[in-house]
Amino acid sequence: MSEPSQSSPSQQQTQSRDAGAPDFSAIKQRQQATWASGDFAIIGVTLQIVGESLAEAADIRASERVIDIAAGNGNATLAAAHRFAQVTSTDYVPALLDKGRARAAAEGLQIDFREADAEALPFPDGSFDVALSTFGVMFTPDQQRAAAEMLRVVRPGGRIGMANWTPEGFVGQLFKTIGKHVPPPAGLKSPALWGTEDYLRQLFGDAADRIHVERKLFNFRYASAAHMLQVFRDYYGPVYKAFAAVAAGADGGQALEQDINALLDRCNTAGSASLVVPAEYLEVVITKRSV
Repeated sequence: MSEPSQSSPSQQQTQSRDAGAPDFSAIKQRQQATWASGDFAIIGVTLQIVGESLAEAADIRASERVIDIAAGNGNATLAAAHRFAQVTSTDYVPALLDKGRARAAAEGLQIDFREADAEALPFPDGSFDVALSTFGVMFTPDQQRAAAEMLRVVRPGGRIGMANWTPEGFVGQLFKTIGKHVPPPAGLKSPALWGTEDYLRQLFGDAADRIHVERKLFNFRYASAAHMLQVFRDYYGPVYKAFAAVAAGADGGQALEQDINALLDRCNTAGSASLVVPAEYLEVVITKRSV
């Protein structure tokens, strides 16, 4: 009769993950490569109005210490600096921070740019009066940890401001469309959950004195559906990687292209002469408890 096999600690961890827990570290590495592909800044700069709106909603004031988390090319970063705050801009993709630096230099803005992981911010507790994120933190794989980090680095009584795509809006539908062709990692929660008030209350409720949400629209404006799809294929990491993943398939990505074009046609409010796609997002301002 044979003896039962003994598993090493690393094997036990792997078996635990296989039982249903996602490997956040591996997922994060893939996500980092995704956001580093293409050139998100080409699309990111068109979203500047969202950063300005969020800075107003969060009531950014001169000399306040503000951190922009998962800042991308710096929309909320610049918006806070326009209001004379002391801004630290963070992201885990160095190339995107470089884009933000170039924008800040062009405007003569003094901003501290730091490479940092949203799930492990290298700052002491209570370092900032305000934490901001526009379509950034919502994409972290370990969502509970990312929310905890936002809370940790903000002082008691401080604010957290976010812009998060909703599940029902265009971007939420775009990710669902991509997911039909390139399924997300097993066990990973949808980023679009951050665009729902109930989930935000799960993440932040016990530590929040107040959670205010408002549904807003950002209008993507392009010459046509073909134009927008080409820009996203060339520059938007998740779409770029999705087409790379299906390129070797039998139809070479034609089915994904057709599905995205169909979504764009359904959402277009400009008729045949142009393309205007309203994309719903949730503008969020959370006030951290003072005690």
